Amino acid sequence: MSEDSSPFQNLSPNPFFRGVVDVSPLEVNQWKDKVTLIDVRQPDEYTGELGHIPNSKLVPLGVFPQHLGEFTGEKTVVLVCRSGNRSAQAAAFAKENGISKVVNMAGGMMAWNEHGLEVSREESRN
Repeated sequence: MSEDSSPFQNLSPNPFFRGVVDVSPLEVNQWKDKVTLIDVRQPDEYTGELGHIPNSKLVPLGVFPQHLGEFTGEKTVVLVCRSGNRSAQAAAFAKENGISKVVNMAGGMMAWNEHGLEVSREESRN
């Protein structure tokens, strides 16, 4: 991913998945209307205690491979889960399959909530 293809300024290498870059929840919040937000948790997690980022799309990790074709647009895709592990797995898979504009949100919804950022608990409309 070239730096100029992403709105994010502070990308860091994911410590567990080679080739995956992480971005902080604060920076995701700043750019959330300019990126595609994909939550890879299960439906009960998406609407559960931690909630989800408003306007994110639920694509559980188990069906993520079938949806790769949806992520080839101009916008950077930000992957989100509970703690950042499943979303990093999804980012690695996407990168291995030719999706270059993809980043992982470090710390997942746990970190998002720790920062007191806005959450929704409505079901996905996508």
